[in-house]
Amino acid sequence: MARVSRSTTRTEIIQVACEYFFEKGYSATSPKMIASALDISPGNLTYHFPTKEHLLLVVVKMLCEFQWKLLGIEAEYGIESVGSLCLETMTVAAACQENEIACDFFTATFQSKMCRDYLRNDHINRAKRIFADHCSHWTDEDFVQAELLIMGIQYTTITADDSILPLKTRIGGALEYILNIYGIDSKTRQKEIDRVLQMDCRTLGRKVLAEFVKYINETNEQAFSEMLAGRRRK
Repeated sequence: MARVSRSTTRTEIIQVACEYFFEKGYSATSPKMIASALDISPGNLTYHFPTKEHLLLVVVKMLCEFQWKLLGIEAEYGIESVGSLCLETMTVAAACQENEIACDFFTATFQSKMCRDYLRNDHINRAKRIFADHCSHWTDEDFVQAELLIMGIQYTTITADDSILPLKTRIGGALEYILNIYGIDSKTRQKEIDRVLQMDCRTLGRKVLAEFVKYINETNEQAFSEMLAGRRRK
């Protein structure tokens, strides 16, 4: 799968890395494999991305942007809604249940300090908008503490399997805890959770990952730069 280019761009590197991460697995992919596929030296690769973790962070940023846009449509209420947040938790858990490679990718994401820091800050900013009416008295520290708890809940949800608890039971329990943390009343919690659990979560999980890889392969340099800068979310 050599992609020879005299002036390999960051976009090409990201595209190949994404392809490898979701086809071979993050843990099974080495920088040397990515460099070889692009017919560049490992030194050229590390010039753009010093470590594999730096590449993981870029892919995670782009997946977050893409995933939340897609799920905002699926949720019907838009990207910054309780519904989209519930769908995000559901689709990640379903993807990990369905696909060992997806589970490897998301597990690596939670284990990476760089990725955790990014996700925590990004999720806090979104939570401040989604739950503005419910958490108007909260301080920044309150949101940090909430997100630390939520990331722990999400990690447990994706790393468990049906031998421990059925997928939809894990998803429902996780969403109950998450929405309760942000002060959502029991009636609204039940309504949102029931609506999510009625959906075909496994199919939606596969759809998000498949369309994301396709999107990466079709995205040009300018679009990559805009997405990474966060200008394409609005």
